[in-house]
Parts: sequence; C-alpha cells; structure tokens
Amino acid sequence: MSPLCESYVGPEQLNAMEPFYPLHVYVCGQCFLVQLDEYVSPENIFSEYAYFSSYSDTWLDHARNYVTMISERLGLHAGSRVMEVASNDGYLLQYFVERNIPVLGVEPAANVAQAAEQKGVPTLVEFFGREMARALAAERGQTDLIIGNNVLAQVPDLNDFVAGMKTALKPRGVITVEFPHLQRLMAENQFDTIYHEHFSYFSLLAAEQVFKRQGLKIFDVEELPTHGGSLRLYAGHEEDASQPVGPRVTELRNRELALGFTDLMAYAAFAEKVKETKRKLLEFLIGVKRAGKSVAGYGAPGKGNTLLNYCGIRTDFLDYTVDRNPYKQGKFLPGTHIPIFPPEKINETRPDYVFILPWNFQEEIMKQMAQIRQWGGKFIVPIPQVTVYP
Repeated sequence: MSPLCESYVGPEQLNAMEPFYPLHVYVCGQCFLVQLDEYVSPENIFSEYAYFSSYSDTWLDHARNYVTMISERLGLHAGSRVMEVASNDGYLLQYFVERNIPVLGVEPAANVAQAAEQKGVPTLVEFFGREMARALAAERGQTDLIIGNNVLAQVPDLNDFVAGMKTALKPRGVITVEFPHLQRLMAENQFDTIYHEHFSYFSLLAAEQVFKRQGLKIFDVEELPTHGGSLRLYAGHEEDASQPVGPRVTELRNRELALGFTDLMAYAAFAEKVKETKRKLLEFLIGVKRAGKSVAGYGAPGKGNTLLNYCGIRTDFLDYTVDRNPYKQGKFLPGTHIPIFPPEKINETRPDYVFILPWNFQEEIMKQMAQIRQWGGKFIVPIPQVTVYP
C-alpha cells in the first residue's frame, strides 16, 4: 500500500487522512506490457505537479545534448516544427528556441507550464491524445519532430496517446521517446521506479507492439545512462520507406528475447529480489541508528517515496530530507511525513550520513554536497543494493 508519490503534504494536512492505494505490478501474458491498475485519474495526479525538470543540472545537460544531436540528424531549421508532449517547465524546448526553431509544448500541469512560458516556450495546458492531435494538425499543420521524454509510462490510455502522435506527425516526421528500460529496472533492482504516477513499464518488445498497433514503426534505438538506464526510441510512419529498421533495434529485440522477456517466470523472480533489498537496507539503517549516527536525506523524488513507504522508513531512521525545488520545501513526504528543507539544512546539522534518494543523479549530488566530507560525512546509495561512499 502506497500514497501517490508526488502528493506532498502541507503542514496543515499532517493530521488529516491520507489515501493509500495498492502498488501491485501486473504483466500481460500476451503483449508483455508491465503495468499498474489505474486507481486515480491522470487529472487528479498531473493537473498540479511538483516535479520541475530544470532543478537537475545533469538532466539539463542531457536535454541540451539531445537538441544539438537531433537538430543535426534531422536537419531542423527555422521552417521546421517541433512539439514536446509533457514538456514540463521548458527544460528541453528552450534549447530549440535558442536555435530559432519553432516549438510547441503540451503540458497538463498549469503550474509547471507557467515556468515554461517564462522561458519563452509556448505551452498548451492540456492532456495529449488523438482528439487534441487532430485539432492541432488542422489548426497548425503537422509536426517534423515529436518528443516524449519520460511520459509514455504516465499515460493510462497508451493507444490513444500513440495514435495522437501518429496524427500529429508529418509523413516523413520522426518521433523520439525516452523511458526507463525494463531490462535495467529488473536487472538492477530499481523497484523504486514503480509508483502510481507510472502506469506502464516498457521493454522494447512491448513498446514495438504499442507503436505498431497505431501504424508506427520503431526504426532505431539508443541505450542511455539516464534514470538508471533508459531507451530512446526513434519512430516514424510504417509506410515511410526513408527510415528502414536499423541493426540496433534487431540486436536489442533479440537480447530481450534471450533474457526471457516473453516468459512470465522472468518477471516473477523480480519480486523476491525486491524483498531482499528491503531487508538489507533496514538492517543497515538499524545498525547505523543503534550506533548513535544521524541520517539526512537528499532529494524528494517520486522514486524515493516508493522506497521509503515500502521499507517503512520514517523519521525514526531519516531525520529530514532536502530538495532544491522551492515548491517542495516546507512540505512533508507523502506517507512517511519526513520534512523537506532547503539543501543548506545539511550544513547546519552536519549529519553522519546523507541518504541519496534520487540515486540516478548520485554523481551530481555528491559533487554538490562534497562539503560533508569535511566533518566525516558519508553518502548512502540504496539501489541496486546499499552502498556507502566516503
């Protein structure tokens, strides 16, 4: 049972009831899409959102490098059209704007879209799908490049969403989507990536079926280090002969087949690995606290809330956590009610350990917090297994 991981609790809500929902993962025996039940509508989750992409320097670098690469690969120019669905705070489209390439963001969270507008990124506050894509194509014309970074997992109606991408795409246009790769999630025990705001978890095999159903083909794939290991898929219209399916798609498809991604037993084994990770993490924290040591958290990400609630880690283990995002500061983590402070709090209290909740940004965070070594502080990274860094 777990609360919605991005529903941060204000001080006035601390004594109120908080809804918890089953966090149980299913896998389809036909298409092998890994998915959750939908307990809460996307409107309730995403209409106001606490995640702002621009607070991670590593992610901004990733976005900037992508814009340079894709602009050159596709020959984008001032006459091209680029659209990002779930464009967040303009973290990526701002770099197309710098190149004078016309952009449009689609972002359902009004508070986040406002931040994008301030960066000069025109943004529609709407949920993307087939009907919206038809209206956009009729009003503005079709698009050369459609981007969807870490959004496919957050869409409850995949068929409608991907059909919208096809509708909005020019005959020779390209779609790129990024998402955490299910192979890496399972191999490296990244169970904290599973939370209610993520409805689906993708292998290439499952993603190919979703796109093919809507008349799109995946013609290239890149394996990325982001978010613990992600895929970037390149897709186009099935009838577009200018983009033949490349060898990287074939190689990854064959690798997933060899690893058993069409065998339900491969998924069942994952559950036991998760339980053992919980046991080891709690054993470590119990030892630390019995030794009289203090532990503070760094970050307040969605994945951290899955980890903390599943393991039952509250203020008896973690004194507080800090986050660079002012939107989260002064609030409390959902479920565990661990308080969130600005990063300066760590210098004030000098904890013995800093527990890195967004472990996918651990290198960036260790650089930002390098001063803890002055008082002998150490970093804890919980995934794929508990590791302490001096």
